[in-house]
Amino acid sequence: MHADRTSSTRFSVPVDAALRAAGWLPGRWDIRQAEVWADALRDHASPAGHRHAVFPAAVEAWAEFGGLYINPTGTGRQIAPATLHIDPLHGLHLARTLGDLGRALGTEVSPLGAETDTHSLLAIDAEGRIYTLDHTGDWYLGPDIDHALTTLIAGVEPQRLTTQA
Repeated sequence: MHADRTSSTRFSVPVDAALRAAGWLPGRWDIRQAEVWADALRDHASPAGHRHAVFPAAVEAWAEFGGLYINPTGTGRQIAPATLHIDPLHGLHLARTLGDLGRALGTEVSPLGAETDTHSLLAIDAEGRIYTLDHTGDWYLGPDIDHALTTLIAGVEPQRLTTQA
């Protein structure tokens, strides 16, 4: 029984501090906003007819972290910490790009948000794995949102995705 615990052990202290400064608290859950985003993505089609995938892992990530502007302070471990905005509409017009990534990975991929300093797109797949896409390539951030946020906020260098020939 740890009901009296005042701090979260889910994240390291600096990551927890950055998330709390952005307005996150353990138990945060805005399913109403997540459904608004889900509907907006489902209703959007590119001019060529590409559509967004919407699935439970994405909706859950949006419900817990959606709307947060995360601005870490301090230096990163390997690279600069990322400034983030968790809002899937950053990827609204990238349905084809996300569909292509999903086909390459053998899963569905949905937008999650953006690294606001670099305009990199954050994406989540149906299994909850997190990626970032930028002008230099596609990067793997972790097996779930917790690992990805830690990677981004702590300034850990992500892993480049490679495709098998």
